[in-house]
Amino acid sequence: MGAGSPHLIGWSDDAVADSVLAVIDSETAVIEFSAWGDWDRALSTQARMVLDKCLAEHPTGMIVDLHELRDAQAVSASLWLTACAQGAAMRPPVTVAVCLKANAPLARRLRRLGARDWLVLHATVAQARAALARPHPTPGRMHLALPPDPGAALLARALVNDACQEWDLQHLCHRARLVISELVVNAAEHAGSDIEVIVSMRGSGPSAALHLAVYDGDLILPRVRDPVAGPLGPSLVDRGLGLRIVNAAASAWGALPARSGKLVWAIVRARPEEMT
Repeated sequence: MGAGSPHLIGWSDDAVADSVLAVIDSETAVIEFSAWGDWDRALSTQARMVLDKCLAEHPTGMIVDLHELRDAQAVSASLWLTACAQGAAMRPPVTVAVCLKANAPLARRLRRLGARDWLVLHATVAQARAALARPHPTPGRMHLALPPDPGAALLARALVNDACQEWDLQHLCHRARLVISELVVNAAEHAGSDIEVIVSMRGSGPSAALHLAVYDGDLILPRVRDPVAGPLGPSLVDRGLGLRIVNAAASAWGALPARSGKLVWAIVRARPEEMT
């Protein structure tokens, strides 16, 4: 999976959602979200779930394409307004650009609700892409391509070291190194494919956090499993402890399906004892 390849986010259970799709570009970190078909309870549930996963990834921007959504009563308006508000409240903020025909009932309702003042509406996806491509402040970001080798974890930890020094986040370094090591070892062991590691800074000052992302070519999403004793008996080398370590060290983590694999991400934020 080469740098710049799009990564699929939208799904329902273990399969791609029927009427919702979201793709993230690993280079720009902009997500394109699409929903189509008749707006009903099932589609609403799918859309809410995928939007939550999109915002959890904390993209640099999000394009919401609703051209093929059939919502004559515009009952979905509250969902798109909520997504915009959630994005605006994030640090750094995430711009949500909604693409609709100007005369669509949903577009008219959004304008009546005051969306023109704080939710960006575009007639086409091309216009939204051009708008998000304009220069704007982005968080620090470091990228590394690695082979499917357990030794790749050493290089990933070095990348985290460099990021923490560059962004003055040394207080997060120990936990971030632990998390990235587990994610890369898991990718090398189970995927057997090239690995992409992306380390980004979220926010600024004392509340700044590290966002760690590992892409690999395995379609199977990771699951936390009960540990199984290894050849040396119960110890830290037991099978199944990796994601438990990630869960304990990270503030949040998750996994997203990709077109040719998956993305596993984690956020490491300062804890009270690290702020002193």
